[in-house]
Order: sequence, then C-alpha cells, then structure tokens
Amino acid sequence: MKISLDRDVLLTQLQAAIRVASTRSAIQALSGVQLVVQGSVSELRATDADVSLRLPITAETESEGAILVPGRLLADIIRSCDHPTVTLTSRFAEQDLEIVCGNASFHIRTMRVDDFPPLPEPNPAAAVHLPLHDFLDTALKVAGSASRDETRPVLTGVLVSVAGRDLRMVATDSYRLSVKETRLPDSVTTGFEANIPARALHELVRLGAHASEDDLIVSLRQNQIVFAIGAAILSSRLLDGQFPNYRQLLPETFEHELRMSGPELRDVVRRVSLLAQKNAPLRLSFTTGEVTVSSQTPDIGEAREALPTTFQGEPFEIGFNPEFLREGLDAIGDGDVIVKLLTPLRPGLFEAGDGSGFVYLIMPIRLNV
Repeated sequence: MKISLDRDVLLTQLQAAIRVASTRSAIQALSGVQLVVQGSVSELRATDADVSLRLPITAETESEGAILVPGRLLADIIRSCDHPTVTLTSRFAEQDLEIVCGNASFHIRTMRVDDFPPLPEPNPAAAVHLPLHDFLDTALKVAGSASRDETRPVLTGVLVSVAGRDLRMVATDSYRLSVKETRLPDSVTTGFEANIPARALHELVRLGAHASEDDLIVSLRQNQIVFAIGAAILSSRLLDGQFPNYRQLLPETFEHELRMSGPELRDVVRRVSLLAQKNAPLRLSFTTGEVTVSSQTPDIGEAREALPTTFQGEPFEIGFNPEFLREGLDAIGDGDVIVKLLTPLRPGLFEAGDGSGFVYLIMPIRLNV
C-alpha cells in the first residue's frame, strides 16, 4: 500500500478517528486506526467495540492494501510535519509503515490487521433519510442531560424516536430531564425508536458540523444503529434496558407560570453561579414582580442579582444545581423562557418560549433556612 495526500486533510481525519479508538481496552487492535485503500477509495477506520467510525480520505493511490497502526502516534507524527504533502507506504516484510513528509521520514510498527473487527455496514433496505441539521440540532439540545454513570447504562443514552414527521429525543440522568420535539419537513415512511449512547451522538454532531450534505441516512441492524453522512459512516451499539417513562415525570399542572427573557436570566445565573461553589445551591427567590438569584459559599463569599418578573402571590424560594440550571438555559438559547413551578420541593420546568418543543425539567435542592 502506498498513497500520497494532503497533510492537513489527513490530520483532521486522524484526530476524528482517534477520538473513537479505545484507550482502555485490553485488545490492542482497538487502540489502533486502520487505513484501507481499495482502488480509488481510501478510508480510516476506528472503533472501541461500542462506537465505530469510517472516514474517507482523498489520496493519490499508487498501490492498495490495509494496515493497522497506533492512531495517536501517527497523529503526533503528522502534526509535527511542516510539509504540505505526506506519503504513507506499508512495508510488509518489515511490518511497519513508512511516513515521508518533506525531508523527514519515520517508521512505526504496525499491528495485525486481522485483529481489527469488521465494522457494521449501512442497510439500504431499511434506511431512513432525515434532515441532517434538524437531527444534529435536536441532539445538541438533549444529549448533555444523559447520565455519565456507567452503573446505570440505560440512562447514558438518548431515546430517539422517529414517526411520520415527528422527531423526538429524550435524555435524563435522574436529576434533570431534557425533551426536544422537532417537526420534520417531510414524513418518513419507516420510523424507529432506539436508545443511542449519548457519546455516539456527540461524535455524530462533530462529524456533521462541517458537512456539506444535508441528508442523514440512518439504518438499524440488530443491536446496532448506523449513520451515514456522505461517505462518512458512524455506527454504535444500542443500549439495552427499559428507558424511563419520561411522561410520568412531567407534572400536569403548576402553581406558577412566568415568561422571562432567556438571555437575561442566563446571564444572571452565570454571574451569580461564580459564588456557588463546593456544591452550594443557586437560590431563586420570587416575590411580587421580582426574582432574586443568589448564592453563598462559606469562606468564599456570596452574590445576588434581581430581575423583574410577572410573579404574583406568596413569596416562593427554590434551589437548583447551578451547573444544571446553566446548561438548561444554554439549551433554550436566545428566546424567552417559560418557567413553571409547583412547590420548592417539586421539579421546576423550563420551556423554550418560541414553541420549538424543548422542555427541561430539573430537580430542586432542599434549602437550609
């Protein structure tokens, strides 16, 4: 195998591939990046056995072949090169890869290519075509609410449902819940529902951020889901287990409902949160026509700032995790936010005021007087 290609293109694709390659597996091959050259098609492949990625690279091919190399080492070498063109040559007798970049040359040992597992292929017969950026925007809203606790794997995923013209994504870590419903421009004939690891969706967002295509092809194969954006393919195993019935978590009625400026509330929360350290809660104290956001951390300091609201009734105070509240307001964006409250010990709901279908439920923190 011998190819020549643009140094910057190779580095960009390598950096994406090594994010997927395993850093913890006892299987050495999973820490590598496979380079496959078949005819005029060249691509990089990486997997950690849960998430897999195949990335096309534009190259000038002299001979075909496949090799498996330490991905991070190869990326470090390419990053250090200052010549615009790189030539890669596999030397099977020496069991290494030769990298030539300007006057510099390197030889790195390769791994057994047969140890690299086959990656899932798209299933054209069961493919669903979705608008790429609608899917990515929806994923960005909710994926941050998925749990990072591997002892409850079902909560580390995002429940993705597609039916007709409706796309819905739900994520929860049991302390907050994000729901985003998106109306698709066209109806899909075959829908699906799957619990997809949030990590896979984060990688898909990175992969599609600069894509020129606006067509995402999704297909399911047994316990796998496969996404295709042009020639780039990302696949992931699906999570087993029953995802919580999120509808039961959403209160049907609220005692207070307020419309506020999302950016104003977000900025106040961000400023006041600077003094909410060592697990200190962020307090929202409502009085007639006003809400005061405050925080206090012993031995560090305190902060407070007031905002006008339409609140009416008896004074009401509720506490939230400042990081969770900030992330929810960030997801809502630049429009108004509708704040719905029941009691200081019941979840608060923050909803996008533009009717975009985003809902963020957050558990309160019991406040000490």
